[in-house]
Amino acid sequence: MRKTELKKENDFWKGSFMAMASPCDVLMEVDDESQAQAILDTVANEAWRIEDKFSRYKKDNIIDEINNSRGEAVSVDEETSQLLDFANELFEISEGLFDVTSGVLRQIWTFDGSDKLPAKKEVKRCLKKIGWQKVTRQDGEIILPEGMEIDLGGIGKEYAVDRCVLIARQKTGNSVLVNFGGDLAVTHARKDNASWSVGRLITGSEEAYGIFQLHRGAIATSGDAHRYIIRDGVRYSHILNPLTGWSVSDAPHTISVAAPTCIEAGMMSTLAMLQGGRAEEFLKLQEVEYWID
Repeated sequence: MRKTELKKENDFWKGSFMAMASPCDVLMEVDDESQAQAILDTVANEAWRIEDKFSRYKKDNIIDEINNSRGEAVSVDEETSQLLDFANELFEISEGLFDVTSGVLRQIWTFDGSDKLPAKKEVKRCLKKIGWQKVTRQDGEIILPEGMEIDLGGIGKEYAVDRCVLIARQKTGNSVLVNFGGDLAVTHARKDNASWSVGRLITGSEEAYGIFQLHRGAIATSGDAHRYIIRDGVRYSHILNPLTGWSVSDAPHTISVAAPTCIEAGMMSTLAMLQGGRAEEFLKLQEVEYWID
């Protein structure tokens, strides 16, 4: 059963709920409890709407319909089309490293702390099901070749943060911070130009090891600190290269990037992670504020 929790912390209200397999917090610099509850409920409902609509784990949504279309055309609404446009943009600028059809690799990779690697023939077979360039889109429809899947998980949470920030901004002129599992953004500056202090997490961890002081904009984090395989002394990250089917080499454990919106920050952190050992070189060229571990 979905539920929200609200409590007062010093000079702001903190709302909490679960969505997209992540703990979600909404920090609200408002005085009235009923207003805080209304903002929290609106944000939570939007997060759950996006999860229900775009999660590949849900049945009877647009992603499920596309993935089970068996090569037949599927009509998509404007919101879905815009997310697919963004996925296409990421595919192009990453030269194929960001590919929303690469989720099928989870069928052969299991990052459960064991040392089991997929066989080369399994990887080769799975690669035949990957390739955004094989997807056809025209006149409001998408045609996904039979046997392929799409997974918008790589952009969905950041999109949800930005959507919820927009909604919270319409509810109040005071500052609200939306934090979905470490991907976060604020609506307005706090009173007296104070900052929001948010614990920085290693992806997959529950313990903060640093603090972000956020005045404006957004921060997104990508990482593999707790999802990897070690085999014969070699560490295999859960960040997979869709062109080879194998782990990205020498990727940092965690990359956090600041940007005006969460989806922009997420784009940069994800693209940097896909660069592996060249992640910091890539980020320096983008001239963005970042943190690497």
